[in-house]
Amino acid sequence: MTKQKRPVLIAGGGIGGLSASIALARAGIETSVLERSAFTEESGAGIQLGPNATRLLRDMGVLDAIEPAAFKPEAIWLFDGVSGKRLATVPLGDNPEQRYGAPYVTLHRADLHAGLHAVAENLAPVELRSSFEITQVKTLEDGVTVQSAGGHRVEGSSLIGADGLWSAVRKTIAPGAELRFAGATASRGLIPTKDLPAPFSEPVVGLWLGPRSHLVHYPVRGGEALNVVAVSDGGGEVQGWNQQGDAAALLSGFARWCRESKSLLEQVEAWRRWSLYRLPTLNRWSVRTTTLLGDAAHPVLPFLAQGAALAIEDAVTLASSLGALPDDPAAAFRQYEALRRPRATRIQRQSRRFGWIYHLSGPARFARNFALEHREPKNALKQFDWLYGETPNAATSKFVA
Repeated sequence: MTKQKRPVLIAGGGIGGLSASIALARAGIETSVLERSAFTEESGAGIQLGPNATRLLRDMGVLDAIEPAAFKPEAIWLFDGVSGKRLATVPLGDNPEQRYGAPYVTLHRADLHAGLHAVAENLAPVELRSSFEITQVKTLEDGVTVQSAGGHRVEGSSLIGADGLWSAVRKTIAPGAELRFAGATASRGLIPTKDLPAPFSEPVVGLWLGPRSHLVHYPVRGGEALNVVAVSDGGGEVQGWNQQGDAAALLSGFARWCRESKSLLEQVEAWRRWSLYRLPTLNRWSVRTTTLLGDAAHPVLPFLAQGAALAIEDAVTLASSLGALPDDPAAAFRQYEALRRPRATRIQRQSRRFGWIYHLSGPARFARNFALEHREPKNALKQFDWLYGETPNAATSKFVA
């Protein structure tokens, strides 16, 4: 156990914050996780975890905890949303394990959060403090102090801002940084898988591409429910992840789509919606003994399904840097940022590119479809080697293929 006078404080008990607490505990570093809620995950969203994430979760002892609720899809099927034609297949099943050494899984976000929480609360170096909403941060040369809305004050050796897209900690590091509406709106819902027709009953991730919109669905809760996400350009800008959705407004964005795809949307009884946002690149992620992690530092659009994975990767690299430099968190944070920024930036850019490809219309749509139809399935995973085939090395804090 690293000898510390004060713990590392972690703002936020979501996926990134809990991952950081576990990774730091594995490095022998004490942490105190400050969560404004009661450590509950209420977003109701599904989540896809590629091998780059599940490999790290396995190393942290979390993959076993979530396995009962996880689903291993056999493939990703790509469709044209207007014609309903199946365009391409990306084989999954055992292929990611064989190629990258870890599985590709889908699950409910609450199940991932519960697994992380269960592991964290059983680690002695981790303290979990609920109902602690940070309202003030004071970063010092040799530590940090935070204050809650209730007037409670906590001191730490350093602070990790893992408090998400609307980060309060980010305001102390980049006070002028403002989120910008990305011009698209996402809606989600859950459907019981029982009695669903094909292809929605198949054990796959379905991705339907269309003009200015796309649709994705995949099994969660061990296959008992289907998570459905519809994304369309436009929509009114609203803050928060859990706004009530308007089914009629959503369906109007898919009016030209094939009957098969629209029938799935019509089966969702309750939609929840959220606006997609981008954050201008921050000049820095850290100020002395305070740093940012995950969406607080580098939010990513959802088109590569890498938001949670990036936060998990951040957590492991940050823990390795702090483990190597436990008495100099400022230097550890600089090292962490230098290691993580290039990868985070690449994933952000590629995600925007994929979103553009998904929403093509006119002749560009037909060109995209032609290219997908003529791609060899056996080569489909190869294009993701850079994404799934790299992982933070705990010994060196570097990414290795």
